[in-house]
Amino acid sequence: MCFLNPFKIHTRHFITVFLLQDQDKEYVGFATLPNQVHRKTVKKGFTFTLIVAGESGLGKSTLINSLFLTDLYKDRKVPNAEERINQTVDIVKHTISIEEKGIKLRLSIIDTPGFGDAVNNTESWKQIEDYIDQQFEQYFRDESGLNRRNIQDNRVHCCLYFISPFGHGLRPLDVECMKALHEKVNIVPILAKADSLTQAEVFRKKMKIREDIKHFGINVYQFPECDSDEDEDFKKQDQILKDSIPFAVIGSNVQVESKGRKFRGRIYPWGVVEGIARHYISISMENPAHSDFLLLRNMLVRTHMQDLKDVTRETHYENYRAQCIQNMTRMVVQERKRRWGCGAAGVNQNNPN
Repeated sequence: MCFLNPFKIHTRHFITVFLLQDQDKEYVGFATLPNQVHRKTVKKGFTFTLIVAGESGLGKSTLINSLFLTDLYKDRKVPNAEERINQTVDIVKHTISIEEKGIKLRLSIIDTPGFGDAVNNTESWKQIEDYIDQQFEQYFRDESGLNRRNIQDNRVHCCLYFISPFGHGLRPLDVECMKALHEKVNIVPILAKADSLTQAEVFRKKMKIREDIKHFGINVYQFPECDSDEDEDFKKQDQILKDSIPFAVIGSNVQVESKGRKFRGRIYPWGVVEGIARHYISISMENPAHSDFLLLRNMLVRTHMQDLKDVTRETHYENYRAQCIQNMTRMVVQERKRRWGCGAAGVNQNNPN
């Protein structure tokens, strides 16, 4: 017959309690706050709004489909030359929900068909500017209302501005448009159709565009500076991103197979035609030697999406909000002066002496 030793059980229990109490003295628990925020944020989901601007034929739709591995333009109708003569700029919004490894993202793409296509492009960017302001105004009203718990954020966080490779730097339309938008949205310049240029031409185009941006005082999106404690690899990648502006990209929705490897790319008949056989050269949009596509996608999605949202909230929206409050204060002061003036005039009429 086996008997338990109550003293031994009590001793073990006492030692266990003593160890737990000793651990509790050293561990408060606020180190779990990031986990709490992470769970709450993941449950709520994320939103991101991107606007694309640039003349037709620069590969905007193709690049967007390639960036997010989707097809947003299945039913798109391309207008003919006659229809584009008097075409105005339209604002077309596409919203899709993307889920990756349990993380949900509500992605909104704002397309601007008709921009830069008309004979007279005077203030053709006005529609884009008004749309950005409208989203700021709606958010300001929701934020100032009674029900602030479920505010939907439709503010534009980034503008991909496509620059034609067939020219010498920025055109007057590019300059005026970016100057009209740079205080309202994060502008990321894109050198479109980079496969139409040699590497030397791409380098010269980038230098010229950067010179024009500086000369005309255009504020494009500035990458945040690295902290001093960041590792060298991160600092190197950050510098590569800064040196890549404007991003020279190639867009493709076609899967190309070359040497047993599949990738998104384009095939061109550059080379010698021998009989009926033709030698093709394949261009991969995911090859850093051919395109800045991977750099752009990593910046936009993997490394700087939250910073784009932070700059929108802390800089562009705050500037708009401050201007609204100043205008409202000015109107209140003017109304008080008007009422005071009317009241004073009435007193003078009743007391002429």
